[in-house]
Amino acid sequence: MAALPLATADVWDANSQAIMNGELRALPPIFRIYGRRKIFAGPVTTVKVFEENVLVRELLQEKGHGRVLVIDGGGSVHCALLGGNLAQLAHINGWVGIVVNGCIRDVDEINGCDIGVRALNSHPKKPGKKSAGEKRVPVTIEGTRICDGEWLYADADGILISRTELTV
Repeated sequence: MAALPLATADVWDANSQAIMNGELRALPPIFRIYGRRKIFAGPVTTVKVFEENVLVRELLQEKGHGRVLVIDGGGSVHCALLGGNLAQLAHINGWVGIVVNGCIRDVDEINGCDIGVRALNSHPKKPGKKSAGEKRVPVTIEGTRICDGEWLYADADGILISRTELTV
């Protein structure tokens, strides 16, 4: 895993060739910062769901081994896909971060967890509990494609996605 703290601006500045050939991409600045871990990096595991989170729970029950879960919730702001219980489960199981293309709830609980969370916003409504969706598939967030096994780097400046682990 990459050494922390890691500045995304430094990673961006040091990797112009990777940017030009598409190996390094930045997510648009649409995410709010939650959780106690403000800087995190790790290999990505993806899940694609819409207004339900059964598959999210299934993945977070696995040992994280320093991974980052990227949840493509289709950008829905009609319910939360992650709450305090799941954030705590993620922390206990060794996940370092979660990026939600959707909403979270239990903000105060999540802010007390030693995990990094990025989400569009918060919403008090619970998600549905069907098992629909797909795990470990390529997802696209605001035009940026993210594949299972790529690397994610996050800090206060933003979120970067790389095909490989990077050093500065």
